[in-house]
Amino acid sequence: MPPRRLDFADHRRDLGDNRYVYAVVSRRAGGLSIGVNLNPDKVCNFDCPYCQVNRTVPGGDARIDVPRLDAELRHLLGLVAAGTLWETPPFDTAAPAHRRVVDIAFAGDGEPTTPPEFPAAAAAVRVARDALAPGVPIRLLTNSTMLHRARVRAALAYIDEPWCKLDAGTEAWYRRVDGTTFPFSRVLRNLRELAAERPIVIQSMFLTLDGEGASDAEIGAWIERLQEIAAAGTVREVQVYTVARKPAEAGVGALSAEALAAIAGRAAAAGLVARAV
Repeated sequence: MPPRRLDFADHRRDLGDNRYVYAVVSRRAGGLSIGVNLNPDKVCNFDCPYCQVNRTVPGGDARIDVPRLDAELRHLLGLVAAGTLWETPPFDTAAPAHRRVVDIAFAGDGEPTTPPEFPAAAAAVRVARDALAPGVPIRLLTNSTMLHRARVRAALAYIDEPWCKLDAGTEAWYRRVDGTTFPFSRVLRNLRELAAERPIVIQSMFLTLDGEGASDAEIGAWIERLQEIAAAGTVREVQVYTVARKPAEAGVGALSAEALAAIAGRAAAAGLVARAV
């Protein structure tokens, strides 16, 4: 395996001997994102064809060792606080423009809200952030399937910004692009209910599957779903993006920058704050 280089094209989640904490350069966040992977077992309740995780290779232990996670995060945040992060491999490979820590993000090899340890992990991350990196936002990248669960709702108190997936406007395209049988209606309801309580960011993946992308009607339905969520509460931003790294499945293609901009433009014309990233 080639040496680790921090850029948009390399989102490997290995960082020395760390089991849970990693770092990537995020094009959507605009800098270095310190990731927290609560799914080292590679289990996810979605099976998105565009996912970069190779699930044919077995993952690790499903149990989350929260004290170890805390120690890994504190070590990394300690480098940030000491001002020595960018002198330490692989962080010294990051481009100068990206040498800023933009967030601590629950993301990784599956849906981060599914492990039972998620609330304890969220609390530990909040304490470590407050002590060592005040002002760096804690984000949750979620497919929104578990947001109605009581333990997940409680854990959201430690999260500054929920970034929620919505890749479709209809049940049929949702099932195809996200590879799940989880009810689309439940996802939409979760998004409406959370937006009614606090501002959310929506992240939407657009791509081609065997050469076929979302139709004009599908994009129109997606915008309608966004408007329904925004009518229920606050959608701070809609991020429209496409495939940037090699997915686990063949037949997945990326959209052009022009196509992404056109989709974001349609959402903006409908009254939403939207941008292609």
